[in-house]
Amino acid sequence: MITTEADSPKIQIARAPDAPGAAGAPETAIRMETRKLDFFYGEAQALHGISLAIAENSVTALIGPSGCGKSTFLRCLNRMNDIIPGTRVVGDVLLDGVDIYTGDVDVVDLRRRVGMVFQKSNPFPKSIFENVAYGLKINRTVRRSQMAERVEKSLREAALWDEVKDRLDGPAMGLSGGQQQRLCIARALAVDPEVLLMDEPASALDPIATQKVEELIYHLKTSYTIVIVTHNMQQAARVSDRTAFFMMGRLVEYDRTDKIFTNPGEKITEDYITGRFG
Repeated sequence: MITTEADSPKIQIARAPDAPGAAGAPETAIRMETRKLDFFYGEAQALHGISLAIAENSVTALIGPSGCGKSTFLRCLNRMNDIIPGTRVVGDVLLDGVDIYTGDVDVVDLRRRVGMVFQKSNPFPKSIFENVAYGLKINRTVRRSQMAERVEKSLREAALWDEVKDRLDGPAMGLSGGQQQRLCIARALAVDPEVLLMDEPASALDPIATQKVEELIYHLKTSYTIVIVTHNMQQAARVSDRTAFFMMGRLVEYDRTDKIFTNPGEKITEDYITGRFG
């Protein structure tokens, strides 16, 4: 057990097992994995020894109070933190067994393979079609003759095609908030990622739009490995297969979602899930 100073009372935090095959690790094939991951903003350490294995074709939810490190951890998975000056990573982050922080890794290709959807939808000031096609043109992954087919496929995967098929040349900014978020998901899917990272993708949406995004996440896991940060406990319970609870930059507990929410191994996990703090 690790004792961490808190305002009141003292919190007992248990480390998750380091070994991928230990209790708490997925039983299915592992797509991504972190081993004893530490992360620093300058001299301030934000993550402490995070060892976590992410199963392929599944949804892994990261939960915990604000400032606990879950979004920082998420951004470590595709090196988005690299753009912040003075940051430093210690430990391993593996994608298909290869450390993504080695010097010969192409970061642009990494971010194609590990796509990201942000909390606030961020469509480009272009048409709906051009938003989805943007990554395809930049990466030159398909011929121009195949562009329309790929855009349609991505919009269908994002459950948006039927709503926009008659206005593909219209401005993306004219879509509703929920539609814009699904458009951003379609844009991420267009370049054929293997892993999709989602940082609170429904936090700014109304209940109906949130339900559509959650249904989309549930269906996408058949083709993609998904990691989602959420403050919404009900959302984590609905959409995820496994849940990791973070507290003060440490991984407290990681297990099947049904176990985390019905029989957590740590009292602090139970206290958070039941709303006693956070």
